[in-house]
Amino acid sequence: MKNMFHFLLLIAFQSTAQKNDVPKNLDILVEQVKQKVITWRRDFHQNPELSNREFNTSKKVADHLKSLGIEVKEGVAKTGVIGILKGAKPGPVVALRADMDALPVIERNSLPYKSTVVTEYGNQKVGVMHACGHDAHTAILMGTAEVLSKLKNEISGTVVFLFQPAEEGAPEGEEGGASLMIKEGALDNPKVDVAFGLHIESNIPAGDIQYKEGSFMASADLFKIKVKGKSSHGSQPWLGVDPIYVSSQIINAFQSIVSRNSDLTVAPVVITVGAIHSGVRFNIIPEEAEMLGTIRNLDKDIRLKVLKEVESVAKSIASTYHAVAEVTIENKTLVTYNNPELVAKMLPTLERVTGKNNIRSMNWVTGAEDFSFFGDKVPSFFFYFGGMARDKNPKDAPPHHTPDFIIDDSKLDIGVKAFCMLVLDYAKVK
Repeated sequence: MKNMFHFLLLIAFQSTAQKNDVPKNLDILVEQVKQKVITWRRDFHQNPELSNREFNTSKKVADHLKSLGIEVKEGVAKTGVIGILKGAKPGPVVALRADMDALPVIERNSLPYKSTVVTEYGNQKVGVMHACGHDAHTAILMGTAEVLSKLKNEISGTVVFLFQPAEEGAPEGEEGGASLMIKEGALDNPKVDVAFGLHIESNIPAGDIQYKEGSFMASADLFKIKVKGKSSHGSQPWLGVDPIYVSSQIINAFQSIVSRNSDLTVAPVVITVGAIHSGVRFNIIPEEAEMLGTIRNLDKDIRLKVLKEVESVAKSIASTYHAVAEVTIENKTLVTYNNPELVAKMLPTLERVTGKNNIRSMNWVTGAEDFSFFGDKVPSFFFYFGGMARDKNPKDAPPHHTPDFIIDDSKLDIGVKAFCMLVLDYAKVK
């Protein structure tokens, strides 16, 4: 009880300290950069680039940081950019992250800055669209860099701006994203103490913030299962081993892993088969079928158990029907974990930025984020930032990764202020 009292007293003290030490010109600087942020975001939206191909985007980012007198590292994780801003006073190293890549989606709306970009992806012509809001993330962080560069004398410590490529996943056969940035030293020189990130959401009112301490977003593991059978004429299945039928039994059994073998009171599990390829003709039983899917978990221990069971179930069922299953599982992201102590310390800051009525905690999210790799290395806080017009119904908001995805960018300045305040306040409460 005594320890809890001291903790609450500390949080109250931190909140008061944060409130009394805001630079007087912060709001003015944020307001001055607001229209720039919107203009940058719309330019990126109209000129999107796929993962590991963010050449023009990264050049615009690097040129902007250089114009602010910020130290710049280019070509990190192929197309990533790192900016380093040293404050006038000693203190912690705080990393802020934005992702830059777009998706192979054809945009479907009438915006004046609609993307009409077409490129090649997976050996086919595709449209390119910022269908997940990374254009907004990049613009917000550029605005944050501009504001903080003008508050250099107010900063205790160092700010590391991480402009990350390939959050959506590197092209087949390539490395990319947060894990490659880390491998190439993004958190090492200077050594980062803490990291913050945000993700704009199409179904949260513009300017609002939602978060969850602890496990927030799911890990994502991709699986490929090749089921090898024996070909036969469709009229004589007993002379072959039907890999399509065997695959169907494996798919059904996967759901028993979720409903019967996983403790869902600890954390949810999702197993999805998103593609199955087999056969060329209606009356030929093929020799092979291939399944592609994803496994989502929100608990590290459960994740390891589920991965083993997916492989075991696929192989044992295939064997039962005299087929062979080859299972390959590739990790794409870890669980995005928000350090509870860090959340408690910085929540007063976010409440002041957006107002207590506009911030709330939320449930787990089964979507995945490769910001999780940063959170695996340093204490981190990743939160959702609203991008839906405030007169809209969240149920009507087009989902991310779809042709109709759209955001209201009129409140991006609140994202800028949130990042700035997190940097300025963390040095006071760490």
